[in-house]
Amino acid sequence: MQQGDNRQIARDSLFLMADLRLKGRDGEHRVRVRNLSPGGMMGEGAVDVLRGTLIEVKLRNIGWVSGAVAWVQESRFGIAFEAEIDPKLARAPTTSVSEEPGTMRFVQHYEAQYNPESTNLRKI
Repeated sequence: MQQGDNRQIARDSLFLMADLRLKGRDGEHRVRVRNLSPGGMMGEGAVDVLRGTLIEVKLRNIGWVSGAVAWVQESRFGIAFEAEIDPKLARAPTTSVSEEPGTMRFVQHYEAQYNPESTNLRKI
């Protein structure tokens, strides 16, 4: 696939923060989400990643999503998700559960299933 072949895929440009975990390494890294689509995202941060690195990223209102690093350029990197997400959920306001007696709010939540043994990452 040549560079630029995926430019027709719709992306939401936004500025969110997310947590990133690298498979086989301890700890989490805080990164900026620069754009987000159902199949992936562009992140930015001081994280030492290489193309092909397996990751998990925790997106607001979505939860942990597994994927792999597709490209790296300086402090920015692309991530291809293992399973598609609904990027509109990350843009939605964060909701919480009220602790008042007799009051209940439903929290919309989506969590992609993480399978560390999976080898069926989306090709890009």
